[in-house]
Amino acid sequence: MAKAQPPGGGAGDPRPGRSPLQALFYWTLVLGVWALIFAVAFFAVFSVDLPDTSKLYDVKRQPSVNYLDRSGGLVAVRGSQYAPPVDLNKLPPYVPKAFVAIEDRWFYWHFGFNPWGIARSQFYDWTHRGGGPLRGGSTITQQLARNLFLTPNQTYRRKAQELILAVWLEAKFSKKQILELYLNRVYFGAGAYGIEAASQRYFGKPAAQLTLGESALLAGLMKGPSRYSPVAATDRAARRATIVLDEMVRINAITPQQRDEAFMTPVVVNPVLANQRAQYFTDWVDDQVRALVGEPTEDLVVETTLDLPLQASAEQALKAGVAAAKGQGVQQAALVSLDGEGRIRAYVGGINYLQSQFDRATQAKRQAGSSFKPFVYLTAMEAGRTPDTPVVDEPITIGNWTPRNYTGRYLGQITLEIGLKESINTVAARLANEVGTANVAATARRLGITSPIQVDPSMALGAVEVSPLEMAQAYAPFSNGGTFAKGYGIERIRTSTGRVLYDHGMGQTQRRPVIGQPALSYMIRMMRQVIASGTGTRAAVKGYDLAGKTGTTSDYRDAWFIGYTGGFVTAVWVGKDDNTPMKKVTGGGPPAAIWHDYMTQALPRLKVQPIPGADFAPPPEQQTDALSQIVSGVSELLHGDHEADTPTADRDEAPH
Repeated sequence: MAKAQPPGGGAGDPRPGRSPLQALFYWTLVLGVWALIFAVAFFAVFSVDLPDTSKLYDVKRQPSVNYLDRSGGLVAVRGSQYAPPVDLNKLPPYVPKAFVAIEDRWFYWHFGFNPWGIARSQFYDWTHRGGGPLRGGSTITQQLARNLFLTPNQTYRRKAQELILAVWLEAKFSKKQILELYLNRVYFGAGAYGIEAASQRYFGKPAAQLTLGESALLAGLMKGPSRYSPVAATDRAARRATIVLDEMVRINAITPQQRDEAFMTPVVVNPVLANQRAQYFTDWVDDQVRALVGEPTEDLVVETTLDLPLQASAEQALKAGVAAAKGQGVQQAALVSLDGEGRIRAYVGGINYLQSQFDRATQAKRQAGSSFKPFVYLTAMEAGRTPDTPVVDEPITIGNWTPRNYTGRYLGQITLEIGLKESINTVAARLANEVGTANVAATARRLGITSPIQVDPSMALGAVEVSPLEMAQAYAPFSNGGTFAKGYGIERIRTSTGRVLYDHGMGQTQRRPVIGQPALSYMIRMMRQVIASGTGTRAAVKGYDLAGKTGTTSDYRDAWFIGYTGGFVTAVWVGKDDNTPMKKVTGGGPPAAIWHDYMTQALPRLKVQPIPGADFAPPPEQQTDALSQIVSGVSELLHGDHEADTPTADRDEAPH
């Protein structure tokens, strides 16, 4: 007889069900265990190669290099700039609030990371997979961890380590200490690390004096110091600062009235930084600093030859000149000025450094065109010719090369002075062939051309690639009495404590003469006429002793004007970076106009003297009555009805 079973069923009956409270406790425990396992595994995997946190307070940076102009004015600062850390309590309350509002409004409530922020960033990364950078979601603590210990590489491993270090920072420091560390170590662009350095760099004052608007602008930089720079992107930076102020109102960090008052208070960026003067020049000398004294190990001061007022005039003239000639296809330009000793006083490598850092003053090598002809004529003067030497302008063939004149006309018998003044190609070609192209090349190298010079007949018309700096220094002997003057930009390099590491004047040998008399006097006489009544009349500045030469290359790809007065030379080039032709732009046009506009501003400041060596009186020569007839006849031809006889027309032509 079977035993009776207790009420409720036998062994196969289900267990009694859990209550909702029991189920919640059970699954919470299970999930907690798995979360603990995951956390342990997470830390085990990603903590293997964590950086050494014992160096938390070590500051590693490139030394700062301050560049000064010849009068001691600040030109630029390169390298990193740190300042002593600031106490959060000494900053206006709205300064830290601005950063919390825009970067991490839950800063005071999380423990190093914001799960919701991470989830949003992960969702974005998952839906925008394409190899691009991962989206942020980092808290201020995570950003600090990254800045202190990690690289900026956007990888999942780095993000995981960032999270671990953020938790460590939260456990070790108070919120105030974390925010203080963050503000003192984060990068603000323009070489400035930390709120104090940024305030000094952008506004020229300590962080304790920051206004609400300035604080918002600096906080806005955190999204991208370059993209939101108040120097390079003024409008974008202003819009970002507006967003910061609106966020501050939204979290009740400031009142709407305070925001409106901030809008009405203009933010003025440090004028030295805002002007961004001489950035091409600073790049050029920055490389030389390392060549002269090695890689800096401490903060340096570099005293340069630059003259900031002249630099400002040069940049303005160049930008305005290119804008005025835009319809003729002019896209770029460069300008270099140096004095009779070789000191570079103005240096512009392009019209907009922020758009293109390619330096056309030294890095670009372009054909010189007829601006190379003075080297041909100087060689001829040194071989015994004079400005009054008769020559015939007529068709000429040298080997298989037949140059032609810009006007397509030939003037017959003229003088060498007229040949240079009117930049007549056949005369220059014949002259170079007679004196020897190798001798012309030697003359150009002796005066300062350092680029390779080919000695084919076309060299006479400027089929030689040179830089504006080379042309300026090669014309310097015409301006300074005939001595060599290599262009240079650094006078002295010293440490911030005053220890001199380099001095240009130490060990300098006596400058060597490179042009003698009467050749120098002859060249100045002829090159004066280029501006007085030749191809360069547009460059004339009333009341000053000026001389120079125009240059135009084949198909109008390059146009030059290099001119000088007593002890001061300026070379101007215009063209296109892709070396395509402009629209009949000659050296007597936009380059001469730029030169004129710049020198009109520069000459009064320079207080220049007449060109030295020009008054040398060579022995009188017997001149035939025919010479007077030649000059009279040529004058009638040149000022007759042919199409090239406008005052600004450059009548030269490059080789074909």
